[in-house]
Amino acid sequence: MLEIMQLESVNVGSSESICHNDKTLTTGICKYPTDGPVFLGEAGVRDDVIVDTNHHGGIDQAVYAYSADDYDWWAENSEHEFSPGLFGENLTIRGLPSDVSVGDRLLIGEVVLEATSPRIPCSTFAARMRDSGFGLVFRKAERPGIYLRVLNGGDVTAGDAVTFVANDSSSVTLLELFRFNYALRHDIDDMKRLLAAPIAIRFREKIETRLAAAERLSG
Repeated sequence: MLEIMQLESVNVGSSESICHNDKTLTTGICKYPTDGPVFLGEAGVRDDVIVDTNHHGGIDQAVYAYSADDYDWWAENSEHEFSPGLFGENLTIRGLPSDVSVGDRLLIGEVVLEATSPRIPCSTFAARMRDSGFGLVFRKAERPGIYLRVLNGGDVTAGDAVTFVANDSSSVTLLELFRFNYALRHDIDDMKRLLAAPIAIRFREKIETRLAAAERLSG
């Protein structure tokens, strides 16, 4: 299935200090729209800073995309003001679904991106939103955005057409992974099914750890 969307904004950040609840954090979450072409490569977005490399970035989370339509939803259902890059995404895309399958692809010119995992909110995200409870609000909204690996690099520019190509062989959606992160119990066969999909390495390690624990308990 092919669907055409539009790249509304390409967002890049530098290292910044943000203050919340009397704490100061140094982070790269603050992204801002850029003019002109920006190169996306296997290692991520050129000139974009990632401070917490233990939890962010890497080949399987090289690019983070968020739906402009989901921002519209947030604006209607929240007291916050929303603009491209606010959630720390590199690409703000009009028409991007809230949920896709692992392995679905986005084509932007010569660039090929593949969905690997959902975004899980952290304390830095809450600090960015100046709202300690925003992580729970984000969880309940189930509009996590998409982490992507770069299969073919190149330049992208705001206004570019984005072609969505569904991975018809995948049965694992990002919302399944998002809900898995918070679930207290997990089925062994279901975890094996999740691991069969080309998910991001950090999420894979999380599932493998829980699978190993479940198998020990089952004898």
